This record gives sequence, C-alpha cells and structure tokens, in this order.
Amino acid sequence: MGKVDPKAKIADSKTRFFTTRQMEPNEKGYVGYETIWEPFHKEVEYTTPKKP
Repeated sequence: MGKVDPKAKIADSKTRFFTTRQMEPNEKGYVGYETIWEPFHKEVEYTTPKKP
C-alpha cells in the first residue's frame, strides 16, 4: 500500500464500546489511529457484608 494523502481526513468511528480516531501523520507520512475504550463495568464501592 502507498502513502495516505495527509489531507484526507477520516471521520471518527463510534461503536458500542470504543471510538476510533485518526491521528496526525508522522514525519514518515504514516497515519495512525487512536482507540478510546469505554468502560465495560461500573465500579461500586465495596461494603462489608453483615454478620449473621
């Protein structure tokens, strides 16, 4: 594959659990992608169970 045109901007891609965003080209012209993950679970503060 050849180099990607640095002027060609691709829109953010959103799915249920993550977003993919195009990064700026580096000095060699490589265009990377950044993945931002959404949390799968909610954190709940631990409470000690009652003694029987």
